[in-house]
Amino acid sequence: MSIPVVTVGDSREDLVGRLERLHGPVSVVRRCNELAELLAACQGGLARAAVVAEGSAELTASLVDRLSAVGVAVLALTDSPEETLRLQGIGVASELTGVDAAALASRITASVAQLAGADPWLRQGASNPRLADEGPAPGPSGAATAEGMEGAGAGRIIAVWGPAGSPGRTMLAANMAAELAAEGKSVLLVDADSYGASVAAMLGLLDESAGLAQACRLADQGLLDAAALLRIAVPVATRAGTFRVLTGITRADRWTELRAAALSLVLARAREVMEVIVIDTGFCLESDEELSFDVMAPRRNAATLRSLELADTVFAVGAADSIGVPRLVRGLAELETAVPNSSPRVVLNKVRPSAVGRSPERQLRDAWERYGPTVPLGSFLPADPAAADAALLAGSLLLEAAPDSALRRGIAALVCAPVQRNGGSSVFSSTAKRWLKG
Repeated sequence: MSIPVVTVGDSREDLVGRLERLHGPVSVVRRCNELAELLAACQGGLARAAVVAEGSAELTASLVDRLSAVGVAVLALTDSPEETLRLQGIGVASELTGVDAAALASRITASVAQLAGADPWLRQGASNPRLADEGPAPGPSGAATAEGMEGAGAGRIIAVWGPAGSPGRTMLAANMAAELAAEGKSVLLVDADSYGASVAAMLGLLDESAGLAQACRLADQGLLDAAALLRIAVPVATRAGTFRVLTGITRADRWTELRAAALSLVLARAREVMEVIVIDTGFCLESDEELSFDVMAPRRNAATLRSLELADTVFAVGAADSIGVPRLVRGLAELETAVPNSSPRVVLNKVRPSAVGRSPERQLRDAWERYGPTVPLGSFLPADPAAADAALLAGSLLLEAAPDSALRRGIAALVCAPVQRNGGSSVFSSTAKRWLKG
């Protein structure tokens, strides 16, 4: 049975004619005038392959993601080496415009078989881009995702998640990044909260350019290289080290700019130039948004879900009080459903006797073992409002505003020892240094 193909461009019908004269493996079922028409035809189940003979510059990672989601392989024709490289970066196969019909048909067949056998995004170092965009589905996470990203670089991803109610996600993520940088690691802090991005405000940054949205935009177009990523990421210098920040969206209604496919490419690029990427995620894990959106529409929580899917380590933080702990328990159950095998490290923040009673850590641990989920309780961070407020007021971090505080020491103990195995002693990795010099 021949493979149904839709095409766009090549008005002289040379492409269609060449394929049709084969009378074999492929059959052109529609000739489209523009990519929008091609997308509509593919979403209608008309084809299993799309050949873009003209206008390949309009192809983006998000568009390819949407076509892959409905089982359509994409092949573009171009004679430009630069365009070929760009297309490869967004997961599109390419051939020369004058390719022989038999060779073109063979390439189409191979692309379709490749898409059916293994998602091309997995081979690029990202988990399935449809998981966060199409609702709940089992997919790789944690160590499994790390194995799938071997080709993307040695950098490790730490995601900081927590339920609603200000448990301290941003505070923890920002100070983790600072502590890792103080240890000599090259660190990128990413604000992927699509509801209330606040990393820039916490660090006293006046940047209003939404660095993560910029990086996603370039990645979507296949134009994000290491140099561009380092230009967009804002450097934050402390007396102990320097790290870079991709600031979050400046308004909550800009969440559509954080597409899962583009974010996957941003994180894959970050792995190549940074030793550690720390992500401040949003709280919401809902993925069945088809109730309010068309199936192929962008997903509000795609950035959070994708970050958790790709993370090597997930820290789940909750407030240590009678409201925060039940919220965390329920949230962990949602996390297990949304991102299977995430194996989060549970952190209880704001631990204080006034909210729990005498010997708060012992009481919290006893209650967790008795009523909590199967996920073990990992660490405790003490309530230290004076230190936290001093850092927030100064727009700085605990290692500067309150270096001797118990809260600062607790955060440092969470991340510094486990990441020692990554090695390296420079503030930036050798790759990042090379790009900065160039």
